[in-house]
Amino acid sequence: MTDFTHFNLDEVKDQAPGFGLDDFQEARFANSDSDAKDTGFSMFRIKPNQRPPFAHRHEDAEEVYLILGGSGRAKLDDEIIELKRLDAIRVAPGVTRAWEAGPDGLELLAFGPRHEGDGEIIQGWWTD
Repeated sequence: MTDFTHFNLDEVKDQAPGFGLDDFQEARFANSDSDAKDTGFSMFRIKPNQRPPFAHRHEDAEEVYLILGGSGRAKLDDEIIELKRLDAIRVAPGVTRAWEAGPDGLELLAFGPRHEGDGEIIQGWWTD
C-alpha cells in the first residue's frame, strides 16, 4: 500500500442495484477503493422525496455524516432533524438512523471506524 490513495467517488461501484435498492438511492462503499484499513467511507445519493425502507445501527462504530447537497431529514432514534447542505451529524453507537430526501434529493458522505459485522438493519422502522 502507498502512503495515499486518490480516487473519484463517481467511479466507485454503486452497490444499490445489487441489493434491489436502486429505485430510491445510490450506495457507494469506498472502503476497498480508498485502501483504508480502519476507516469506513461511503457515499449515498437518495432520490428526491424518497427514503430507504429500513434504518440501521451499529453496536461499536461511531459515524459522522456530511450532507453534500440537497436537503431532507434524519431520524435518529425518536428524534427527527432537518438537514441542509454542509450539515454534519455525529451519531453514537447504538443510535438507530435513517434518511429521507427532500424535493432536490439528498447526497451524503458517511465516515467511521470499520468493525466487520457491526451493523444491524431494521426494516420498516421509519413509518408515517
